[in-house]
Amino acid sequence: MEPGILVINAGSSSIKFATFLDSGQPEPKLLLKGQIEGLGSDPSFLVKDAAGQKIDERDEWPRGSPLDHAGALRYLLQWLDECAGDIKIGSAGHRVVHGGLEYHRAARIDEGVIADLERLVPLAPLHQPHNLAAIRALAEVEPGLPQVACFDTAFHRTQPRVAQLFALPRALLDSGVRRYGFHGLSYEYIARRLPEHAPHAAKAVVAHLGSGASLCALKDGRSVESTMGFTAVDGLPMGTRTGALDPGVVLYLLQECGYDARAIEKLLYKQSGLLGVSGVSNDMRDLLESDDPDAAEAVELFVYHVGKHVAALASALQGLDALVFTAGIGENASAVRERVCRRLEWLGVRLDPEANRRAGPRLSAEDSPVSAWAIPTDEELMIALHVRDCLRPAGGSPSSRPVFDLGDSHVAAA
Repeated sequence: MEPGILVINAGSSSIKFATFLDSGQPEPKLLLKGQIEGLGSDPSFLVKDAAGQKIDERDEWPRGSPLDHAGALRYLLQWLDECAGDIKIGSAGHRVVHGGLEYHRAARIDEGVIADLERLVPLAPLHQPHNLAAIRALAEVEPGLPQVACFDTAFHRTQPRVAQLFALPRALLDSGVRRYGFHGLSYEYIARRLPEHAPHAAKAVVAHLGSGASLCALKDGRSVESTMGFTAVDGLPMGTRTGALDPGVVLYLLQECGYDARAIEKLLYKQSGLLGVSGVSNDMRDLLESDDPDAAEAVELFVYHVGKHVAALASALQGLDALVFTAGIGENASAVRERVCRRLEWLGVRLDPEANRRAGPRLSAEDSPVSAWAIPTDEELMIALHVRDCLRPAGGSPSSRPVFDLGDSHVAAA
């Protein structure tokens, strides 16, 4: 059997997964991709092949099987064993939203790593607990399986110190209250692919536009600035998140409007953004199709802030060679790309309308001083690459080190 890598992206009620074949090629090969949804209530299972063709879909859950992450992963591993018998899962990689200041690269998971990630839960309360739940569940189901944590924050640790600081007392900065940046796995993948399209683009802004949205400034493929900061609610307006907000608004809601911390959290993360402004939907597709003026205003607000923040990141780069759109909205919403590029004509972005309708990959005219691109992201492949590199030392075979050993120091960057 060929060695396989299982990639997991866990949410509160769902697990997205992919399997890759690791056969010594420059990049692992995607075999399957799917998701388990409805955990805790009415689970469903869907899996597709690398071409996106449905292989299996099931709505019936085994009688007596738990409706939690452990039950879902046990179900998945059994399905892979029965229906994908040409590979043997030998390792697993998890998307973990927050790695703090310590984790500059992927880390093999042991009890020390788990303890570190637990302490970061308050910084990513909507994601980190579910990432950890999947890690623990897989350790319960397959205790001998090596697991690797791949962090959305790690790619941004190359940012200069001044880009990471808030204007707060140093005691708070030293305690970890600073800008971290997120969507790093997506940006790392784009940084890997961009030279194939624009080899001379040393200064680029990448727009990861989806339900969660952010921008990243790349200089020679390294992150130097991003719009998300201390948490994943900062920066651009998103599907249901506010983006950047005057902190005085939060004080006003607390002091004058009777909000408590829980109500503030719900407002910032779940009731705002495109949904809050439009009153229609958090889905850009719905808003673009709607004739409701509030929906149109929500789209305009989103485009305005994307354009404004691209300019700010171009300032951080002290120039701009390329603008890259990626993720759900960035890859698929030609109308949003067009509006953003029109706002940035002053910066040197000259859109080719026909190329934009085709979704590129090049979106700009050949004579555009700043080139524009649509490049699909692939966070799953990036995780598979990190798993392979983390578990296989240069020139060696996969490590046989114990998975959960309390005496085993965790992997962190020097």
